Parts: sequence; C-alpha cells; structure tokens
Amino acid sequence: MKRILLPFVALTMISVGAYAKKSHDMSLQRNLKTFNAMVKTLEENYVDSIRIDEAFKAASNAMLNTVDPYTEYYTSDDKDELMKMTTGEYAGIGSYITEYDGKVRISQPVAGSPAAKAGLMAGDWIVKVDTTDTKGLKSGDVSKLLRGNPGTDVYVEVVRPYMADSLKSFTITREKVGEKSVPYFGMVSPSTGYIRLTSYISNSPQEIAAALDSLKGNPGFSKLILDLRGNGGGLVESAIDILGNFLPKGTQVLRTSGSGRERIYKTTHTPSFPDMPLAVLTDGATASASEITAGALQDLDRAVLIGNRSFGKGLVQNIFPLPHDASLKVTVAKYYIPSGRLIQALDYSRRNPDGSVARTPDSLTNVYYTSRGREVRDGGGLKPDSVVENNNYSDILYNLVTKNRIFDFATRYRAAHPEAMPLDKLEVTDDVYAEFTEFVVDGDMKYDTSFDALLKELRKQADEQGYMTPDNDSTLTLLEKRLGSDLRRDLEFKKGEIRDYLAEEIASRYYGDGGRVAVEIRTDPVVETAVAILESPQYDAILRKTPDGKPTTENAKRKK
Repeated sequence: MKRILLPFVALTMISVGAYAKKSHDMSLQRNLKTFNAMVKTLEENYVDSIRIDEAFKAASNAMLNTVDPYTEYYTSDDKDELMKMTTGEYAGIGSYITEYDGKVRISQPVAGSPAAKAGLMAGDWIVKVDTTDTKGLKSGDVSKLLRGNPGTDVYVEVVRPYMADSLKSFTITREKVGEKSVPYFGMVSPSTGYIRLTSYISNSPQEIAAALDSLKGNPGFSKLILDLRGNGGGLVESAIDILGNFLPKGTQVLRTSGSGRERIYKTTHTPSFPDMPLAVLTDGATASASEITAGALQDLDRAVLIGNRSFGKGLVQNIFPLPHDASLKVTVAKYYIPSGRLIQALDYSRRNPDGSVARTPDSLTNVYYTSRGREVRDGGGLKPDSVVENNNYSDILYNLVTKNRIFDFATRYRAAHPEAMPLDKLEVTDDVYAEFTEFVVDGDMKYDTSFDALLKELRKQADEQGYMTPDNDSTLTLLEKRLGSDLRRDLEFKKGEIRDYLAEEIASRYYGDGGRVAVEIRTDPVVETAVAILESPQYDAILRKTPDGKPTTENAKRKK
C-alpha cells in the first residue's frame, strides 16, 4: 500500500505546486491588466490633468512598502543617489547641506572637494545657485541645482553669518566627488589603534588598508579598535574584503540564500593582521554589511564586540535595471554568518493586522555556537560580548542640538577665530563656555524638559478627573516653578556633556568629520572600555582562549 501511496502523494504535491504557480501567474496578469485600465480611465476622465510620473512613482512605492523597507524604485532622476549609495561618488561641488529656519545652509564641505577648495564654510546660507533664488526651496531642490556634470561651472552666492562683509559669491567647477568611508584613524593609547568606518562603498577596503598601513608606522601598535557604530552598511563585497585583513585566506564568512540560489563567500587574500587583538564597536545603527563584518568576527572568535546590540538586518539587495533608465533595488536573499545564524530582527513576511512588523523577542531566538563554543543567538541583531550602556542626551543637550544652537555658536566661533589651534589642544575652556551660555540665553531658547511634560500631563489629568481645586492648582504652579525648565541652571548642571559636544562641533569647523571623531573619542566610554579590555587578560577570557590560542577543553566539548 505504501508503494502506491507515496508516489501518489508526491504527484499530488507537484500538481498542487503547479496549480499554485498557475493561479499566482493568473492573479498577477489580472491585476496588471486592471491597473493598466485604471490608469487609462483616470487619465481620460479625471476632471484635471494627472501628474502621471508622480502618480506612478507613488503607486510603485506604495506597492514596494508592502514587501520590505529595502526594496526600492529609482527613477532616472535618482541615478546620482544610487551611484552615491554604492560607490560614494557623485558629480557636484561636494558639500553636505542642511535646512532650518527656512534657509538652506552648508553643514560641512567634503574634505578636498570643490566646495572646500573654493572656500565655502559650514553655516553659509545659500541664497542663489546660478540664476535661481533659493528662497522657499527645500534642501533637496538646492542639492539638485548644485549637482551636475564634472567640468561644468556653477555660481553660488551665500550669506556668511557673523561676518561684517557677509555676502560672498563663488564660481565653482563641479567634479566627481568621492566621499570617504574612513573619516578618522589614529592611536587611542600607546599600543591601541582606532579606525572609524562609516559605510561600505567600493573604495572602503582600500581606505581600511591605507589606515592599517599608516597605523603600522607607530612602534607600539599591537591592538586595534574597529568602530562600526552608526554604520548602516553597503556593499557585501567590501565587507568580505575588509574581513580578509583579519582572517586566514579561504575562511568562509558568509552564506546567502534566496530564490532557490545559494552563495558562499570566503576571504580571498592573505591577512595582514591574522592574530592582532581586535575589538569591534557596535550600536543600534550598526546594520547590514557592518553586521556581516562584526558577526563573522564574533562567530569565529576573532574579535570582541563592545557597545550595544546591532540593528538586525540580515537581508541582501541587488540592483536591477528597468526601462527608461530606472532601477529597482530588490531584496534577493537572507544572509547567514559563520555560526549559521540569521540575525534579521524583523520578519516582513509575517505582518500584524495593521501592517506593522514586530521585532523577534529574545525568548523566540535560537542558540548557536562560535568556533570556540561560546553561545550566540540568532534574530534581533548582534549582542555585544561587553555591553556599554548608551549615554542618552539630556533634555537640554537634545534641544541645543535640534534647535541648532551648538551649530550656530560653532559657526560664530569659527568666524571670530579664523586660525585653528592644534587638534590635540582643542578644548572648550570655561571662558568659551561662558560665552556660549550667554549666546544661548540671549537667544531665549524655548524648550520643555521631561519634568515639564510630566507636570503638564498631571495638570491635565487633575482637571479632567475633577481634582483641580484652588489648593492643588497652587501646588502644581509651585512645582512648575521649581521643577520646570530653567535655561541658565540647566546649562550649568549639564555643562560636562554640553561642553564635549560643543568641542566636537567646533573641531569640525577646522578639521571636518575627522576632527569631530578625534575629539569625540577622547571621552567616549565605549572606546575607553575597548582599550581596557584589549590591554588586559579580559580579552582572552571573553574569547575563552588558552595561552596557546586553542579553545579550552570545556568549550571544545560544549561545541560538539
């Protein structure tokens, strides 16, 4: 009976599969036909003209939003953005811009770019590009005006705050601008080097190699911190290439699987630093290719992860050409790091009734093992080997940043002090902080603290529930006076953290993003923890290494 039944079952499954595919194809054709008819009917009968390109892009994006956030449609107008994402290159003047108070401003010229060489500075308010007045324009509109073919000129007129002769004009020749993914590297102790990597673009492996080569020039260099915090990822191939600096040639570091296809990635070159103690820093914005790097190094017990849990993006995208020079970035696979785990935190195929996607709880994740038998888990990103709690912004610092008071003061400071002091001596003295305090107080910055919000809610609830008697009203008024925001008091109370952030912003005015990072890591508790672990027996203890580098007997048994 079984001999007859099993082939029948197999045939039934094949038939069901074929039927399901045919049904899916018919549904697809039916919906495409309906959509085409709907667009045609709308175009022929709607009372006003239809902006068909905008409507189609909105419809396309709405459809893709039902898939996942990483599958995206790019029109021909978006080619620059797509090129910048993959290569870090674009044609233009080379400057980040920001928008606030109804003005579009330079936030930071890219080092070595046409904008930097021409003399544009952070804080400059862009008032005209060629013949176009920028009043009322958004930053995206101004960005499009500034970009163009290499070798073409663009006229830029700016107002420079805090300068007597504030109106300045520049004729800038556009170039192909390449952004750096390594804004800073240097020594953070006599024996420990540090590299900040911000993205994975085509040139990232070369930048990492150059940084490592330069660090080798320091006689005491024997340990390394690779900082991937805030790194949202990029090219998988760049991640594999960078891993080759630290792992033996031919080491499998990644497996991708999707649409019936599987691919294995291995390191391809002899490592420069196969045994150097290594710490990798992660946070909630460490994602995608940066999680491939960090995850492979953790699974292979090649590095200690320090900081906070990573984002949890275990999906791979490819870019496909579409008609009329458009492109579609599509999620084509899931990736698995050496232990076999998938670190994807959200399952977009299983949505809640409202369309939202819940993060995988730790209780539903599975245990995997590193090469030395340490327990690690899938889902929900990478958990560091040493967790260092985030220093959350205080209410006052958050408002100083979001209301651009620190940005504006740094602009004023740069105008008053055109000559840069050496980066290692740059600091915010008590006199400079006192000047900053008066700058903020004179600007009469309005803001609410968490106490303000609580007291407002308490007053609201007391009123709604009938407890707002004259006595209670007086009590709440007294609490509001004593516990509500007091600008000068808050500036003094949080002086330490505000002064650190202000020093970073001022450093960026003279030394760009590299200067900002150099000042930031001076007082960074995550970097301090990394140095302490690398320079103590704790490093080997975390990785469970014996003096000869082999796993302990206990770990070897556990892995089996």
